[in-house]
Amino acid sequence: MTLGEKIYKLRRENNLTQEQLADLVKVTRQAISRWESDITLPEIDKVKELSKLFNCTIDYLLDDSPSSNNNVNNNDSNNDNSNRITLSISSFRHISFEYTSKLKIGKLPFVHIYFGTKKAAKGIIAIGFRSMGIISIGLLSLGLLSFGVLSLGLFSFAALSIGLFSLGAISIGLFSFGAIAIGILSMGAISIGQFSFGALAIGNYLALGDTSLGLVAIGATNAKGVEYQFVSGVKNQLTGFDLDIVKSILNEKVPSILKWVKEIALIILGA
Repeated sequence: MTLGEKIYKLRRENNLTQEQLADLVKVTRQAISRWESDITLPEIDKVKELSKLFNCTIDYLLDDSPSSNNNVNNNDSNNDNSNRITLSISSFRHISFEYTSKLKIGKLPFVHIYFGTKKAAKGIIAIGFRSMGIISIGLLSLGLLSFGVLSLGLFSFAALSIGLFSLGAISIGLFSFGAIAIGILSMGAISIGQFSFGALAIGNYLALGDTSLGLVAIGATNAKGVEYQFVSGVKNQLTGFDLDIVKSILNEKVPSILKWVKEIALIILGA
């Protein structure tokens, strides 16, 4: 049995959490986690404190079997290229799992996985209940490419999604796709934006849908437009409107900063 395994066993037998043991020997909870995972060894004075605390000999703590000696790495920088995995069970109410790759880019690990309530997973690839990374997967997710229940990112996919390109049940973004979509260019059952496409479409400049409202409104059953409106009269059929008039109005009214979005909207419209 390794030193880390003995510390873990003695801590559990004494009904101590990692936080409680850390307070008793005056170190951080992370230090206890690293000791128990055999990532690092405690200093000799801490070994003495542990022996007194657990009423055992120093020899007992340090007497590892030969087969387990190679599992201990005192400075985490020897010729050990394995990744780090930490399993921490502080109590029945707090169970955490952590994986950190040794490969780093800058100060960030390439992969960081953490499931627990103490912190967020942070890495190039981050996975956890809370995650922040270039690629981020979590209940609460922040990243360049972000997946989660609540997700914020350049490309965002979630139940509630906020991003430049956003896809979700409720979606907010420059390009937004969802049951409820809010964005510069939005598509959804309920769609709100500068250019909107949906069953119920509300667009500042262009609205296209079953029911639509906007500067230019094109609807299958209902449409109310400030400058142009067209109702096909046939549900789910949106043909027959004057495309030249629509293009003329949009070319005149849409500001230059949104010209490129307008061109995309016209392509979707069929121009």
